[in-house]
Amino acid sequence: MKPTIVLVGRPNVGKSTLFNRLTRTRNALVADVPGLTRDRHYGDGRVGDRPYFVVDTGGLEPVAKDGILYEMARQTEAAVAEADAIIFLVDGRDGLTPQDRRIADSLRRESSRVWLAVNKAEGMDPGMVTAEFHELGMGEPHAVSAAHGDGVRALMEEVLDALPVVEEAPKTEEESGVPRIAVIGRPNVGKSTLINSLLGESRLVAFDQPGTTRDSIEVPFERRGKRYILIDTAGVRRKGRVFEAIEKFSVVKTLQAIEQANVVILVLDARLEISDQDAHLAGYIVEQGRALVLAVNKWDGLDEYQREQIRRQLARKLGFLGFATTHYISALEGKGLGAVLASVDEAYKSAMAKLPTPKLTRVMAEAVERQPPPRGGQSRPKLRYAHQGGSNPPIIVIHGTALEHVPDSYKRYLENCFSQHFGLKGTPLRVEFRTARNPYVRSRGKRK
Repeated sequence: MKPTIVLVGRPNVGKSTLFNRLTRTRNALVADVPGLTRDRHYGDGRVGDRPYFVVDTGGLEPVAKDGILYEMARQTEAAVAEADAIIFLVDGRDGLTPQDRRIADSLRRESSRVWLAVNKAEGMDPGMVTAEFHELGMGEPHAVSAAHGDGVRALMEEVLDALPVVEEAPKTEEESGVPRIAVIGRPNVGKSTLINSLLGESRLVAFDQPGTTRDSIEVPFERRGKRYILIDTAGVRRKGRVFEAIEKFSVVKTLQAIEQANVVILVLDARLEISDQDAHLAGYIVEQGRALVLAVNKWDGLDEYQREQIRRQLARKLGFLGFATTHYISALEGKGLGAVLASVDEAYKSAMAKLPTPKLTRVMAEAVERQPPPRGGQSRPKLRYAHQGGSNPPIIVIHGTALEHVPDSYKRYLENCFSQHFGLKGTPLRVEFRTARNPYVRSRGKRK
């Protein structure tokens, strides 16, 4: 098992910047705004041949008793409890603060060893910038620059040298095929609550305040021997209401999570009217070709009239999601979540299905025999054979002549025929046409 190294400190000292440098990614949002990170954020790092997990945390507020700061502190404390090593990050330009002292007092009660890193030390004398931090009694302070990388490798080498060496198991084919499940929806519809219920723990901050989640958080998860990666995302509002620059970044991260996912769970709030924003978000998911499961949350407590109204809204505003399975759930009570995961498994299987060329060509021929394509111009399109051109979503490439005249309505007819024959559920399917070049076109031109 790779060691777990947790980054701890007050808000805006550079924990997310250090996380991105250690993981060599830009997975954590970074901006000059205190309190940007609110959940535990896991990533993989490596120094030489030594791999490790690194955990980014929200700014620690030991004195917070309630509200969002208290929830952030709970997440940080949970991360610290599972740490093999802790890097306590302070700001060398701000100097030692009372909050740094409170955090140091809190960390002294932990069993894991703590390394003190003085960040933002670029261009400064290491001895001078670290001098006042000795009084914390946390060992020798390390002067680093998360933004520029100064001193980071030396710090990590010292941390890893103090931890036992473990053999990293080679990544198996099964591990490389772990489904990535993005949980998407408007703010405050219950996305984090849904993930927490699946995990059976308060892994993510779930707070009755729209916009609690700002980043896209990946959470490894196993259920009944099957492994998944759950991705909690920021709620997406309509453009007119996205005022803060941070929220704009969060929307970008959410859209990136959709692109990188295998299956998307679109969460809707049964107690709110289905909005145009829900429809736009669903349309983007379909546009990206992602497998989809609909989860209508907060279903408990509604009377039959309210439930019927929601069903009618779904049919009217999201009728284009006919390929997706809809579940009516209560994330808070944990009701209906097993069925949601079963549909996720089915959608993932369909999205990654391997479709043999002979069967594809036979299905295509049967569809053409039942309903030939309409004539376009002087000739009727001729569909000759089909093969699979990709997965996630499944792409069927059809070769023939005059296929540029095939209308979109006939393409949708073929997509439905393929989906029904192969039993593909929960995923869109795309048909692409390849028209063969007429070898006589040029020669006729020469004769003239």
